Amino acid sequence: MADAQRAKIVGIGAALPQKVLTNADFEKFIETSDEWITQRTGIKERRVASEGETTATLAVEASRVALKNAGFEPTDLDLIICCTVTPEMPFPATACFVQAQLGATGVPAFDIIAACSGFLYGLTTACKYIETGMYRRILVIGADTLSRVTDYTDRGSCILFGDGAGAVVLEATTEPNKGVIYNVMHADGTGWDFIHVPGGGSRTPATHKSVDDGMHFVKMRGRDVYKFAVEKMQWLLGDCMSKCGLSTDDVAMVIPHQVNVRIIASATEKYNFPLEKVYMNIERFGNTSAASIPVALDEAWRLGRIKTGDTIMLVAFGAGLTWAGSVIKL
Repeated sequence: MADAQRAKIVGIGAALPQKVLTNADFEKFIETSDEWITQRTGIKERRVASEGETTATLAVEASRVALKNAGFEPTDLDLIICCTVTPEMPFPATACFVQAQLGATGVPAFDIIAACSGFLYGLTTACKYIETGMYRRILVIGADTLSRVTDYTDRGSCILFGDGAGAVVLEATTEPNKGVIYNVMHADGTGWDFIHVPGGGSRTPATHKSVDDGMHFVKMRGRDVYKFAVEKMQWLLGDCMSKCGLSTDDVAMVIPHQVNVRIIASATEKYNFPLEKVYMNIERFGNTSAASIPVALDEAWRLGRIKTGDTIMLVAFGAGLTWAGSVIKL
């Protein structure tokens, strides 16, 4: 009997805007300070898209790097999945813009909306296509330009968000103890108003009033989000380790959604993960939503913090409410 087929990561890439928005920059136009922002979030700076940079352009750049690292051409792909809450436009899918710019003519492409959990939702979806044998090579992208939906007069939320994109190329493998070995996803739609953008959809179409009322910007219930995030990140870590029979010693690195240093620390401390086993780059990039995990994954790989043979855990939560986790043997 043939060995079971699963997905393995064969290429990783990331793209970040050149423009940097520092805490000192915020001090110039809202009532805040570097000390206040750093203590509450761990963020010092974030990247912000300039004119001409969009979710798709960043996604394409990250994808090209991932494809190059995998040794593939765009036409070698069987599927493109783009995970984003800040698409090029309501339709068509941002993945279709990426497909066109890559020159992957004919390759199916679609978007997934799961906010900051988006990349892991996309990874899980791609894994199932590969495990069933339908496709062998899939590009999964997490890309967002949250600066385009950020209210820079809201001191509680505007300090959090940055822009970026990350991508992985997955390929089918039958190698034992290799690839994505576990995925979990959940959602609770009753908490939709914890983090949301109320304007622009069929419920509240764009009008002069919706624009004047700031309904096209992110709205967030900060305290509720904090409690939810800690609870779900702790649950995800416990679930991933339990289902895969792992101890803290077995895990080389936890790469969480880069949301808030205090949230990440609270979640990982429960399982006694030392800081050197928790990858964080939120200080330099802020919260980049669906791009958060793949950008951190790319950086951790390039810096040698993770390597072939390592077992890593990815955990995220986001608007929806959504939460998801993955265990990967690199």
